[in-house]
Amino acid sequence: MAMFRRKALLLRERAALEVLRKGYVIEVENLTKRFGDFTAVDHISFRVKKGEIFGFIGANGAGKTTAIRMLCGLHRPTSGHGQVAGFDINTQQEDIKRHIGYMSQKFALFNDLKVWENIRLFAGIYGVEEKKIAPKTDEILERLGFTDQKNTLVGQLSLGWKQKLAFSVAILHDPEIVFLDEPTGGVDPLTRRKFWELIYEAVNRGITVFVTTHYMDEAEYCNRVCMMVDGKIEQLDSPENLRRKFGVETMEEVFTQVAKKAQRTDD
Repeated sequence: MAMFRRKALLLRERAALEVLRKGYVIEVENLTKRFGDFTAVDHISFRVKKGEIFGFIGANGAGKTTAIRMLCGLHRPTSGHGQVAGFDINTQQEDIKRHIGYMSQKFALFNDLKVWENIRLFAGIYGVEEKKIAPKTDEILERLGFTDQKNTLVGQLSLGWKQKLAFSVAILHDPEIVFLDEPTGGVDPLTRRKFWELIYEAVNRGITVFVTTHYMDEAEYCNRVCMMVDGKIEQLDSPENLRRKFGVETMEEVFTQVAKKAQRTDD
């Protein structure tokens, strides 16, 4: 049985590598999620390229959160197909969880633990080998300039520093993809710009970024933007092409026109 499981895992890894060779880390076709009579996500299809910054945008009720939960292996789709990092979202949710990173607006850090304790804890959760955890911890502290604050309780950090730490923790295991669910909510514009510098550094390391945001200036930083309205994809293109299509100068104006069609107010 153990030999069979090892062989199955090897085949899964090979399948994942094959998808990555094609240049896509997310492939979704007719993905749908219903809760009773309510269709939260309605037959959406898209692909995300390896190394891309993919913006996922929509008003409240658009279906963004439900879609992300399916992609992260937290919700099982009602119908449709998809792969994330080469793994099937219908049958290989646990494999997906091991190959992605995730950061939400609330950061998911433990305020009553020290900085270095948070890093080591999440390294263990993400399955980093024991012998690599200490070097990874030192690497993150050094890169963030956090060495002098490693014994500081996370609850005592500023919002901007918590944000940087949470992002670094989300990618400490070098995932193929990191999902960022409104990671800059509630922080000032300067801190948001600094956070996007971290995103670009991650992309330079080969990590694909899937980000949701309410800030349309951040949509300008994405390679492509997918705009959801009432569970469906209304627009999907680069910011430049979307501005050109709608004859406007900013993504804020694009979003205003697209969001007019929305009827729902909650995901």
